[in-house]
Amino acid sequence: MAALEDIEIAALIREARQLLQLSQVEFASKVGVSFQSVNRWENGRNRPIPLALKQVERLLHDMGEPGENLLTKYFSNQA
Repeated sequence: MAALEDIEIAALIREARQLLQLSQVEFASKVGVSFQSVNRWENGRNRPIPLALKQVERLLHDMGEPGENLLTKYFSNQA
């Protein structure tokens, strides 16, 4: 699996959260992590563990068509 760069992860998390119209606290709850984790991811200070990244991917997938653009943008290059 090709790894996303730190900058891409920060953008992915921010764009996914905004698309879902959630605060960092609400997004953290959906993914099953702390607010601090989401804040660090968005600011590029930390990377999500693979399980958390899978949860983000699942949230986008569950959105249907609105989430497809981000899925294609960030997850289609991964083998």
